[in-house]
Amino acid sequence: MRRLRANTQRVTITDVGAAAGVSPATVSRVLNGTAKVDAALADRVQAAVRTLGYRPNAAAQGLAKGRWGTIGVLVPDLANPYFPEILKAVSAVARANGHRVMIMESEENPAVEPELVADLLRSCDGLLLCSPRMPRDQLVDLADRGHPMVLVNRIVPGLAVPSISVDFYGGTTLICGHLAQLGHRDVAYLSGPESSWANGERIRALEAAAAFGLRLTVIPCGATAADGYTTADQIRRTGATAVVTYNDLVAQGTLSRLRELGIDVPTDLSVIGFDNLSLDWTGQATLTTVSMPRDQLGRQAATLLEHLMTGTPDTNPHLLPMQLRTHQTTAPPRHPI
Repeated sequence: MRRLRANTQRVTITDVGAAAGVSPATVSRVLNGTAKVDAALADRVQAAVRTLGYRPNAAAQGLAKGRWGTIGVLVPDLANPYFPEILKAVSAVARANGHRVMIMESEENPAVEPELVADLLRSCDGLLLCSPRMPRDQLVDLADRGHPMVLVNRIVPGLAVPSISVDFYGGTTLICGHLAQLGHRDVAYLSGPESSWANGERIRALEAAAAFGLRLTVIPCGATAADGYTTADQIRRTGATAVVTYNDLVAQGTLSRLRELGIDVPTDLSVIGFDNLSLDWTGQATLTTVSMPRDQLGRQAATLLEHLMTGTPDTNPHLLPMQLRTHQTTAPPRHPI
């Protein structure tokens, strides 16, 4: 083998071949493991790689091998503090299994999700779709492609795709029971994104709460503190003595506006959040809410995907229970506002 000094110039596969006295095609076969190569030639190639400090292009290797060592994750909103803890846990599991993580967000726009998924499919070995907003038929189309995929916080009956979700229905039922025990009868719900499956599960549980004696008014809202703030004025017209919000961000905005309106919480109106988010605001420790460990959700979702990619799929839906955390924003009703 010719002796070449290592340098800081960009080293190519042609340089490695010249140093090892073989063709670039032989170097490619050695590095990608796509064909059997004589042991002596392989040793020369590996020695040249070490001497020159050659770093293979990961994308090119993935294209040659049909795998990239990367899992893709799609989320609806990276600004929502619900997702970072999940992503951190996913990254830890992926790293332990020799994978990198590629993250994309749809900015709560279901229409762009298929395009983003297509981008991930071109460079990832498996996909985690976190709270996907796209309709069922598009998820069926993705499943039919046979690419390893796990749904997080979305369960689609009849779809043979591994899925894991927080039990949003059960968590909302806990809220309903709590309000009924306090004596509330008229409840308003500040509804989340229309395309959110989790939002639909909340509404389904609230509607079933007629069994608790609760009467429900659904108010279209959103998923942010700003949405809660701008929607809070509508609560007055419902006669509700308690309001359930899509998440703690919405609750934050709602509480801010209620204070401006002179409505006392919980004397005049009880307020309940959802998800127990870590928020940098004074109401963080006082808000009644429901929660479950998001790092647990992330770890289990990533593990399901790793099992799927290694040929041991688990297509049974997994539901993780929530816990009610009662604090200072709920109390027995005094009168409608």
